[in-house]
Amino acid sequence: MIFITAKFRVLPEHADDWPEISRSFTEATRGEDGCLWFEWSRSLDDPHEFVLVEAFRDGDAGGAHVGSDHFKAAQQDLPRYLAETPRIVNFEVPGTEWSELGEMRVER
Repeated sequence: MIFITAKFRVLPEHADDWPEISRSFTEATRGEDGCLWFEWSRSLDDPHEFVLVEAFRDGDAGGAHVGSDHFKAAQQDLPRYLAETPRIVNFEVPGTEWSELGEMRVER
């Protein structure tokens, strides 16, 4: 799978509205056939930073995402709400699911 983590620093005046601002992009991406997950979290250390964790089935699915109309619309629309260019880490990893963190195994 293609596993991506990206950090989006949103302008302070738009930070509280970011979930709504990014909603159509998020929903459209989650609806893609090759999208495994697309999840936003707000940083505990910086209330203006949102972390996006996303995964796509394979390179073809990732390519389809980047070529989609909703991705192109997001490229045009979302930067006006950002304080800086988002930062990204992108890897191809085996599998299509989260693995267990064995060092913190819960036995009940």
